[in-house]
Amino acid sequence: MLGLNVTPADVQDREGFLPLLTSVRRVFVFLQRLFADGAYSGAATAAAAKRTGKVVLEIVKRSDAAKGFVVVAKRWVVERTFGWLGRCRRLVKDFENLTRTQLAFVQLAMIRLMTRRIARLCQSS
Repeated sequence: MLGLNVTPADVQDREGFLPLLTSVRRVFVFLQRLFADGAYSGAATAAAAKRTGKVVLEIVKRSDAAKGFVVVAKRWVVERTFGWLGRCRRLVKDFENLTRTQLAFVQLAMIRLMTRRIARLCQSS
């Protein structure tokens, strides 16, 4: 996870895109392509991506003709990460009143996840 923007429930995904992209681009200036789901489609989002730098925003959608479960390219990475975060008991329900507290707990969960993966790699080699 390169960046995270926690917003109140009444904020659309598209509205939180520009602040997230701006903060991520400060650290990861080399990003060239971003993958997003259908909630980020629209001219305003694409324009924000171009304004922030030479970033191509690719919307990943499931085909309308597809029936049942279909693996969508690149989308599984996001869904897998959500699955990992879902294993953290503190993140399963919203106990936090402040978005910054929720952001901190998601970051702690990702730090825990990544350090465990790195430790496992170090033990095997």
